[in-house]
Amino acid sequence: MNEYENDHEHDPPAPELPLVVGVRFRAGGPVSDFDPGTLALKRDDRVLVETERGPTLGTVSAAPMRRTTGRRLHRVLQLAEHRDLAVEDDQLLRQHDLRRSVLQVFRGRELPIKLVKVERSSDGSRALVYYASEERYEHRDLARDLADVLAMRVEMRQMGSRDEAKVAGGMGVCGRELCCSSWLKEFQAVSVKMAKAQGLALNFSKLAGQCGRLKCCMRYEYETYLELRRELPAIGVHVESVKGNGEVVGQSLLKQTVRVRRDDDGEVVDVTLDELVARRPDA
Repeated sequence: MNEYENDHEHDPPAPELPLVVGVRFRAGGPVSDFDPGTLALKRDDRVLVETERGPTLGTVSAAPMRRTTGRRLHRVLQLAEHRDLAVEDDQLLRQHDLRRSVLQVFRGRELPIKLVKVERSSDGSRALVYYASEERYEHRDLARDLADVLAMRVEMRQMGSRDEAKVAGGMGVCGRELCCSSWLKEFQAVSVKMAKAQGLALNFSKLAGQCGRLKCCMRYEYETYLELRRELPAIGVHVESVKGNGEVVGQSLLKQTVRVRRDDDGEVVDVTLDELVARRPDA
């Protein structure tokens, strides 16, 4: 050991970075990082946090974890109290009445768009109206009409079908809450080739999610299925196995088996990777 190493042998360990906790302000909305301080928080806790708009009620989206950077964050002020939740309930009631008024205007004008959600600012001075339309819609006149009816400033925001499902929320066919409204932060492209990689029948009604588009889960399953497929001999390849030699006529990716039509009797048998003697996947 040299002199330098000896000098630094008993240096104190570097201090750990403080904790960070993710907070969501609305279902399906973005998650923002906050400093929890000394509060022991867990997922789904309702908290009052410091924001540019003043104290705001939010929901903890995940348990606190160590920061990766030392940048300054706004603080979690406290766990929400009964009066905070009562104010939120009152806000939701006012927002419900606001939505009903906006819906009446939409129906009265027979608009080619769909009302998704209406949000009201905490001070009641502004309403944010989300609407769905696959085509571009000029909404300036509509915003003016809504402002006159609601007696507040109105902002209109257009959504696509995926964003609509994210805001509306719901349960997927898997029995779990929709990925887009529970944890998925951004949408990525999903293609038919990802369904083919899983060996799924190209039945769009079964491949589509609540939004009417291809299910997002096929995107993050895609690489796994590609890896599983690499281990198996391709369909049409001739293989030798302990159950007989023949041509691969099918694959089971999750079971990691292939179906082989034997040369000698034409019978189709299931063969595992361990039962293959020789295979030529590139033939």
